[in-house]
Amino acid sequence: MSKINVALIQQRCVDDKPQNLAKSAESIAQAAKNGAHLVILQELHATPYFCQTEDVHQFDLAEEIPGPSTRLLSQVAADNQVVLVSSLFEKRAKGLCHNTAVVFEKDGSIAGMYRKMHIPDDPGFYEKFYFTPGDLGFTPVETSVGKLGVLVCWDQWYPEAARLMALAGADLLIYPTAIGWDPRDTEAEKQRQLDAWITVQRGHAIANGLPVLAVNRTGLEEDPSGTSQGIEFWGNSFVAGPQGEIVCSAKAIDEEILSTTLDLERTETVRRIWPFLRDRRVDEYYELVRRFID
Repeated sequence: MSKINVALIQQRCVDDKPQNLAKSAESIAQAAKNGAHLVILQELHATPYFCQTEDVHQFDLAEEIPGPSTRLLSQVAADNQVVLVSSLFEKRAKGLCHNTAVVFEKDGSIAGMYRKMHIPDDPGFYEKFYFTPGDLGFTPVETSVGKLGVLVCWDQWYPEAARLMALAGADLLIYPTAIGWDPRDTEAEKQRQLDAWITVQRGHAIANGLPVLAVNRTGLEEDPSGTSQGIEFWGNSFVAGPQGEIVCSAKAIDEEILSTTLDLERTETVRRIWPFLRDRRVDEYYELVRRFID
């Protein structure tokens, strides 16, 4: 497809998996009714963001793939004839879990998966306790609407991840996300963080000549341990075009279905005038495989 209608679902999550999934299903149906071919859900959309604390009981939230949530989402994708990008807590084996994006075709079949590669371990974002780094590589998922370069949240800060997806033929870069502020941060600090998040992803769009779709959750989620004031997820989901231009964006605190139409042929046009891939000095980048150059 050259032109595709895309929808990003920005929502709040509560401590009730069936309720969260039902809300997502309702929004997917609405997006499809409005003409969406591709619908993208936020990171870990079925649950609250449980990584604020290290709690072994939270592993009960993990599911096998296929499992109950994927069966439900498969049916929703098929019922609405959309390609669907979801984000789930995968139980791969006993004691082995991943933060996994599952992509469904229009017929409900699983088109492919991506396991989050970069795993943060910061105050309020203790993901290394729960998630094993991905092992599926940076491989786009082939679908009826194009090759989807699906990455997840913390991956969005790394130009290497975006570049490898682009080099593998991705038509779009897609980032399901769960990022927010510490409510104690100053307004100036909040703005700096938000600007950095948007800017780095717009940079990936420019450097690779690809549209970027970032969908973030919204709402204040309390810290179950009570040691912090929780996380105020900042929403601001957006779509950027292949020159980094903002095509559409959501507000910080609202639940929204963000919709737009993308012309995938613009990548060819943009890469002809900005041939970054042509001019890469691949013969001189060998130091990139090192952690640091002493």
